[in-house]
Amino acid sequence: MSDSAPEGYDIIGDIHGCATKLEELLAALGYQSDGGAGYRHPRRQAIFVGDLMDRGDEQLRVLRLVKSMVDAGSAQIVMGNHEFNAVAYDTEWPHGSGKFLRAHDDPENPWSEKNTKQHRAFLDQVKGDDRRYYLEWFKTMPLWLDLGGLRVVHACWHEDSIALVEQQCGSNTPFTELEHLVSATSEEDALYRAVETLLKGPEISLVEHGQPEYHDKDGIPRDNARVRWWINDARTLRDIAEMGGNFTTACGEPYPHLPQLELATDVQSFIYTGQVPVIYGHYWRQGRPEYRHDWTDYTACVDFSAVKGGTLAAYRWSGEEQIRPEHYVPWGGL
Repeated sequence: MSDSAPEGYDIIGDIHGCATKLEELLAALGYQSDGGAGYRHPRRQAIFVGDLMDRGDEQLRVLRLVKSMVDAGSAQIVMGNHEFNAVAYDTEWPHGSGKFLRAHDDPENPWSEKNTKQHRAFLDQVKGDDRRYYLEWFKTMPLWLDLGGLRVVHACWHEDSIALVEQQCGSNTPFTELEHLVSATSEEDALYRAVETLLKGPEISLVEHGQPEYHDKDGIPRDNARVRWWINDARTLRDIAEMGGNFTTACGEPYPHLPQLELATDVQSFIYTGQVPVIYGHYWRQGRPEYRHDWTDYTACVDFSAVKGGTLAAYRWSGEEQIRPEHYVPWGGL
């Protein structure tokens, strides 16, 4: 791409260490290898929605490729929750009377056994100076991009959370400051809630609304459901709670339909009612993109479970004011 503004953006979903799939997708989108500087398109720019790492077998290749594209100006990126978790996992945490702690097996440490298991592939594949180099890069990633006619975020576009981050941190790249990172991992801090919303998406308690807990696909009991913030006319518990994961009751029966219970305005505040397209990842979709599940007139998810046998997907945006499903790649947008 030349120094002039790109003609459009190709927003690429969660990669999770799948370098081969990434190279195949970039080639299909018309990006060409640039002699060690990643891939480049003569007229367009790629945007990555984060979650480059964890889980897959080619994590170092992914990191090298994507960072070289960002450094060369042929791509932009927003932080995913896995990059955030990697930085938090590696950081020395205030503990006790002014001491610092990096013992991940300590039960008082916020990044203990569960996080280590999820993070194991990255720890095994990216080591030493390479790990330090990429962790420092992760800290510079913005939490969102507002490009005028297009918005990109990892999990949820929420104006109040964005405003709070900007107010407290002064920019969309807060984690070059340790104090911001510590605040963002403290459940008592407002910054924590804002970052959780942007990087992991909001949730709603089913139990507090008179519903039983559910068991997820792994049999783990849960009482919170993800909020379908992308459905702009969602008003009731049935509309807002994402319950499409073949969930069951504690007895193993299919979880019943939620009631059409009108919800308070604080929950509805997460619903996106803007008329600027938002592209996001995070939600482990499957199959072909479906209306109101994967895309709406003004939102589009690009995470289609690449590392779990699914598809590494992209959305090709060329200035349209509403989402056009035929712009999904590989389902028609070439």
